[in-house]
Amino acid sequence: MLDLIDRFILHLATERGLSVNYQLLVRRVLEALASWLAESGRASEWNGVTTVHLTDYLAQRKKDGLAASSARVELIAIKIFFRWQVARGLLGTDPAEPILPPRQEQHLPDTLTEPEVTRLLESVTGTTPLDRRDRAILELFYASGLRLAELTEARLENLSLEEGWIRVTGKGAKTRLAPVGSGARQALSTWLELGRPELVQRRTQSHVFLSKNGTRLTTTRIWQIVRERAAACGLRDKVHPHQLRHSFATHLLNHGADLRVIQEMLGHADIATTQIYTHVDQRRLTEVHRRFHPRGS
Repeated sequence: MLDLIDRFILHLATERGLSVNYQLLVRRVLEALASWLAESGRASEWNGVTTVHLTDYLAQRKKDGLAASSARVELIAIKIFFRWQVARGLLGTDPAEPILPPRQEQHLPDTLTEPEVTRLLESVTGTTPLDRRDRAILELFYASGLRLAELTEARLENLSLEEGWIRVTGKGAKTRLAPVGSGARQALSTWLELGRPELVQRRTQSHVFLSKNGTRLTTTRIWQIVRERAAACGLRDKVHPHQLRHSFATHLLNHGADLRVIQEMLGHADIATTQIYTHVDQRRLTEVHRRFHPRGS
């Protein structure tokens, strides 16, 4: 059973181009399933697995305290594994196909208000290289809706301040052009002209954002920068990079941007992922109605 898992992970890496982290997640899910099937005496080969076996396993995972969101992730990994086996003629039928995913809990993304974003951005006014860098980081997060990893890996050759875009590589190794607004362009221009050159060293590569040692900033350090700058201007202590991405999308929607356009900007493969922001907007409208309608409260 483990040999077939190895073959499947190789498929994810070479043919699907999925990330190492996702490969590790899938391997962990499938190896746990294989172990349970063997130890419980259900099956010793994948062609002996039935739908009942899989539903029993998932029920056990639920009893063990697995959250519904995590259960969905595990089921997706199991489904694509068995679908792959059927596609290659290793199985005649797919035992995972009839299984429906558990209902997904609806968690609305936490966002900053527009005044809070302005307060955060305009609080970084220093002229040291690190001040200029941090201001550019915050401006780019909010202007472009980048993921943390996308900003970390941003390179000079993929940035065009004249045309107002940056090319980034997102999930599934997919590239897209993300917009860079005027505020971010100004902050980036100042950083690149007056801040970054002071941090460049012999081993420095072409990453847009550098540490004080001239190396690429890590995702952990960028996370810390956002938290530190938010705390310094008195914002609540849970501000994080993805919150700026959520704020980017929510504020665009609030001002009338088309959901499909926002989907493209965020790099979402499925419009359903972007639609969560319509719920955020609905929540805002409901609150406005409650506060201002004569019989709203």
